[in-house]
Amino acid sequence: MIVGNGEVGDGMAGIIDAADFVIRFNDCRSYGAGGSRTDAVAVCNTGRPAKAMLGSSEWRDHPGVVAAREIWSVRDPEKFAAMRAPLAVSHPDLDDFCDDYTEAFDAFCAKTGKAHVVIDKSVHEAVDVSLSAFAPAPYVVPSSGMIVIAEVLNKYAGAEVALAGFGHVGWEWHPFAAERQLVDAYIAAGRITRLDGKMLVSSSHGA
Repeated sequence: MIVGNGEVGDGMAGIIDAADFVIRFNDCRSYGAGGSRTDAVAVCNTGRPAKAMLGSSEWRDHPGVVAAREIWSVRDPEKFAAMRAPLAVSHPDLDDFCDDYTEAFDAFCAKTGKAHVVIDKSVHEAVDVSLSAFAPAPYVVPSSGMIVIAEVLNKYAGAEVALAGFGHVGWEWHPFAAERQLVDAYIAAGRITRLDGKMLVSSSHGA
């Protein structure tokens, strides 16, 4: 079960908590209305979201974060280091977007007894290729949700995968329209199912 930070439909909490493995994102906004089981928290390990989480005792003490056995860093440090110079030209306002906090998340995991998974850049690049079929408008990076979906489909081939809390809206530099189309294609192919289609708009910087 992959649970986005958007609105989760009524009656879904029990279904989510009954899953074998539940992944939430960043500050686990889905926790509560979207159930409580949390096996992994996928985090933006670069830029402002990473800095905010690591500097927040509220994040560290969140019951979802505490319960999680794994932290998944969705951004390969090598990939984002290579993006820094081009982004300085194309998006100078994103000057801290590629600041890397992977080592800090690694230290947090070591201290709290959690496994730390860094999703390889090959997953990110494969998502870019898949999205290109839907002619996305210019974008900076796929959303964390899209990266995690791709990682799960690769890592747990044959597993029954369901989404909740995904509406494919939010930060302007994620290709949400193309991501919706790609997810719909996965649903049509029987690779994933969607429990609901609503999501609260988030303007989070690269969430």
